[in-house]
Amino acid sequence: MSHNGCYDTRFSSASKETSPMSKPVFTHSQDQLKQIAQDMLRFAREKGASDAAVEVSEGGGLSISVRKGKIETIEQNRDKGIGITVYIGQQRGNASTSDFSSQALRDTVDAAYNIARFTAEDDCAGLPDADLLEMQPRDLKLCHPWLITAEEAIELAKRTEAAAFAVDKRISNSEGASVHAQQSHFVSANSRGFMGGYPFSRHTIAVAPIAGKGARMQRDDWYSSHRNPKKLAAPEEIGRYAAERALARLHARKLDTRKCPVLFEAPLAAGLLGAFVQATSGGALYRKSTFLLDSLGTRIFPEHIQITEDPHIIGGVGSSPFDDEGVRTQQRSVVDNGILNGYFLSTYSARKLGMQTTGNAGGSHNLSLTSSHTKRGDNFVAMLKKLGTGLLVTELMGQGVNYVTGDYSRGASGYWVENGVIQYSVEEITIAGNMREMFMQMVAIGADTLVRGTKQTGSILIESMTVAGS
Repeated sequence: MSHNGCYDTRFSSASKETSPMSKPVFTHSQDQLKQIAQDMLRFAREKGASDAAVEVSEGGGLSISVRKGKIETIEQNRDKGIGITVYIGQQRGNASTSDFSSQALRDTVDAAYNIARFTAEDDCAGLPDADLLEMQPRDLKLCHPWLITAEEAIELAKRTEAAAFAVDKRISNSEGASVHAQQSHFVSANSRGFMGGYPFSRHTIAVAPIAGKGARMQRDDWYSSHRNPKKLAAPEEIGRYAAERALARLHARKLDTRKCPVLFEAPLAAGLLGAFVQATSGGALYRKSTFLLDSLGTRIFPEHIQITEDPHIIGGVGSSPFDDEGVRTQQRSVVDNGILNGYFLSTYSARKLGMQTTGNAGGSHNLSLTSSHTKRGDNFVAMLKKLGTGLLVTELMGQGVNYVTGDYSRGASGYWVENGVIQYSVEEITIAGNMREMFMQMVAIGADTLVRGTKQTGSILIESMTVAGS
């Protein structure tokens, strides 16, 4: 798999077209990173390590922010690093460095080895079994560099913010607009024959306008993020939509405490999917710190709910041919007809549980939550009709999730809906429930699908939650 042809792609301010250039993105090639990894493994072997794993990485990017048309920050980053884990039997030591010189590599191996000498044995420590490693990784097209200049990025951010101000005179202020472009590459290797790596990129345009004045000001934000700059939303679209969201929140009211259906807007619905991953991750399971302990093979969602994982989507934000340990990733059905089919396990957590790794060291890969009840026409407006009378949540505050008990309580704001029509915005409320009950009360999933990070879902309608207000 060759990834050395990862070249500069520049954004044209006149259009969203990009054109390949011949300028290399990185100062080191994949072959050079592989040589460094091989040297580290050799040094570990010479030192007397029984096993070792190493990752070598390099990256660079640009971040700029503007506020009210003026430049606030310009940051250029260029990073590189090496991390090595050395095993002496089942004793383990880690060390890292940003110095790629031969002496620094040897010193880092020595440091990891000396740490391992003094750590206690752990019968679950060690590299993955060789037959689980991905020896022929696929190229998933994860690198689309955007070597935009600071001047071009500033212009894009200004356009984004200006579009927000242009929507309405009531857009009185702004927390700013930002543009981020990042491209990196890495090589991971271990002493059981695995060697793999690839370049990847992630780019974002964001804005946060403020509507109203004085004590009645309301803010909201919107962003577009993608590996490929050609697929970012237009700055004008981002600014306009963010402004419309902020304006809709003006004249917010409080609610009396009540129980009612709650519709989580798609960006927040991805957070519920994230809570599911946390509750079924290996670390929480072997520590017995999750409300979904021993839930494999049991129904934890309604029959119409499916959750699938596909690490091999071309260009996907959560795509990878192997996990952080070099274990091959695989497409799988995590939840089928509401029944939990699999956890999210690394080699270590799997051994603690007497199971096999699922290739999720480092997290989940392109999770998608769907419902067999969802129809093509179940857009956001249709979901409001399904909500009927209840609360639409568009912002959550705080970290009020107890994963041991499943209790859920978070500050929220959004809109009160009656007969499927938004009546007014609401603020200073708390929504509460229990995650186990919330999962079982997912009565509908919208077709208004949105990708946020490694997760994809439409809006989620929960049958009943407690809304605490004044």
